[in-house]
Amino acid sequence: MIDSERHKGKRRILIDQLKDKGITCERTLEAMMKVPRHLFLDSSLEDLAYSDQALPIAAGQTISQPYTVGFQTMHLDIQPNEKILEIGTGSGYQTAVLFYMGAKVFTIERQLELFHFSKFILTKLGIRYTGKYGDGHEGMQAYAPFDKIIVTAGANKIPPKLLHQLKSGGKLIIPIGENTQKMTLIQKKSDKIFTAKALGDFRFVPLLEDKAV
Repeated sequence: MIDSERHKGKRRILIDQLKDKGITCERTLEAMMKVPRHLFLDSSLEDLAYSDQALPIAAGQTISQPYTVGFQTMHLDIQPNEKILEIGTGSGYQTAVLFYMGAKVFTIERQLELFHFSKFILTKLGIRYTGKYGDGHEGMQAYAPFDKIIVTAGANKIPPKLLHQLKSGGKLIIPIGENTQKMTLIQKKSDKIFTAKALGDFRFVPLLEDKAV
């Protein structure tokens, strides 16, 4: 679990690149600076860990591009002690960023291999969170309502249970579409009134329903 000065230096370069690309929230950038991204990847990919690109992880999934992590996190405007539901733990990188934003993180992963890997690495790093193995479409009703919800896989539509578990005034960010997704920011005005804003095109692995393997 080595996080050397060389790793930190590469992170500083990455953070400067993200600033140049429009990630302007200092709290988001500070949190990303604290997370040793190379530890969330296979050691064979360590040299690429601080490049601004998505990279393969287990179970045919990917760790999101740092720009995408920064973009979603920035647009949720996460505040300390907010309850955040993350759909798609993956290897745990976004979970760690949310933790360092001061959030109380609840996260779901449908791939058992990734569920166990993320639990191992996050625990080793002392990151406190509540994790669940299961279908992200179901959310985590036992801990609802949530201040914010972040979905890190592409969905054909917004899962209704996630809207229900979002508190009034809360925000949900989700990529919607099949091959290329529209990053969409949803705000819950009341139990029946929602607003939606498209923020740009992204590409994610699909959010699959009723499957946990």
